[in-house]
Amino acid sequence: MRLHFLAAATALTLALAGCVSSGGVHPDGTPIDPATLKTERSLADVTMSPAAWPSTDWWTGLGDAQLDTLITEALQNNPGLGVADARARAAQAEAGIADAARGPSVNGGAAVAGARPPAALLGDKAHFAMAKYGYASFKWDLDLWGGKRAAWEAAVGQSRAAEVDARAARIELSGNVARAYAQLGYAFNQQDLAAGELKRANQSRELTRQRVAAGIDNQIQLKQSDAEVASAEQETALARRAVEAARSSLSVLLGKGPDRGLEIARPQPLQPAALAVPANLPLELLGHRADLVAARWRVEAASKDIKAAKTEFLPNISIGAMAGVISMGGGNPLSLAGRFYQFGPSLSLPIFDGGKLRANLSGKDAQYDLAVAQYNQTLVGALNQVADELSALQSVQEQLTAQRRAQDAAQQAWQLALQRYQAGIGSYLEALVVRQQLLAANRGMAALQAQQVDLSVQLIQALGGGFQPQAGVPTPSPSSHSSRS
Repeated sequence: MRLHFLAAATALTLALAGCVSSGGVHPDGTPIDPATLKTERSLADVTMSPAAWPSTDWWTGLGDAQLDTLITEALQNNPGLGVADARARAAQAEAGIADAARGPSVNGGAAVAGARPPAALLGDKAHFAMAKYGYASFKWDLDLWGGKRAAWEAAVGQSRAAEVDARAARIELSGNVARAYAQLGYAFNQQDLAAGELKRANQSRELTRQRVAAGIDNQIQLKQSDAEVASAEQETALARRAVEAARSSLSVLLGKGPDRGLEIARPQPLQPAALAVPANLPLELLGHRADLVAARWRVEAASKDIKAAKTEFLPNISIGAMAGVISMGGGNPLSLAGRFYQFGPSLSLPIFDGGKLRANLSGKDAQYDLAVAQYNQTLVGALNQVADELSALQSVQEQLTAQRRAQDAAQQAWQLALQRYQAGIGSYLEALVVRQQLLAANRGMAALQAQQVDLSVQLIQALGGGFQPQAGVPTPSPSSHSSRS
């Protein structure tokens, strides 16, 4: 009889399930298939190699032991990493909460209460009495449709995304330290060149002053020399400030005070990375960039959230039980004289909620569409970033070839001007004019070399910065997701 009643009740709830329906509510986002993003023409002149992915300690290839030490220090002390780690722990805690919600719950309690009922109800029998009771309860939602499991899987996906974000923060930090370190080296070079230009300008001014005193030149040439000296002094101050700014940037990245930057020795010339990219870049990039992996986990989590929201429209069964003892007055509740028990399954079914469940599902659909859009944006941006960094590096390489010829020509001109002066054919003032051209050529070469190193580091970051998926952790494939029903 009892089984017949339960079957009839279940049939009735299923018949009523149409009262609140999720029909017609679905997400619209579709993850981009990486195979549709073409790169063959853009990368036609680039060396392809399966081993071109950056290693986890890629900065050691730049050839400066001090940089290796600074990156290790930054990864240990930068306070920004604590933010990412805290977010990852919070997401793990949320996954733990969702997992705990899948199992049964057991509660217990005890209380002592005193009361005097109104005399109007009990007359002379009304008097103050004490009630002591204790109870234990048990409840378990059976999760017939897997909604709680889906909610847990969604929380796990968000947790994994947050964990990858924490690893991405470390990759970004290592790249920023390398770039700031390269900028410090460039600032030192600029300081040397500014000092050389100031020395040349002062020598030129002194020779011009002597020529004016001898009646060879006039005050116009002298004032022009004064202007060159003043400009060179400004450039010297600017270069000194650039060194200080680069040191300060490194202090911040290291998580230390400004004095730490003053302890950093002048960087050695860094060796830029070679021009090469992995074969089948669009597909392979999915597993080597932390931001893409995190975006894919968020798409996976959003799809599970939709599944969990859909189960809210369906009937659910839970099992509950409670047992306790109660004693009035001065009796001992442990005597079990006043016992009570309750046990039985319960059914729940949404019939009318004013559109709350549909609105919730629409919100989950929107979150899925947002996650897909962010994934698509990240994927397209990542591929174009790699192509752009490679194009920029190729351009800098061509500029360096031309600049090297200009530098060689300026160096030869300076040597010839010195030879003419030493032979008594030309003046030292003429040689100093040629010297100015050499300093300008050296300045251009230093700028291009610094740009080449910076672009190399950016290319390493664009290729994932040495990110490797963790062993044993599956990687979701958003191209296979389908949350429509």
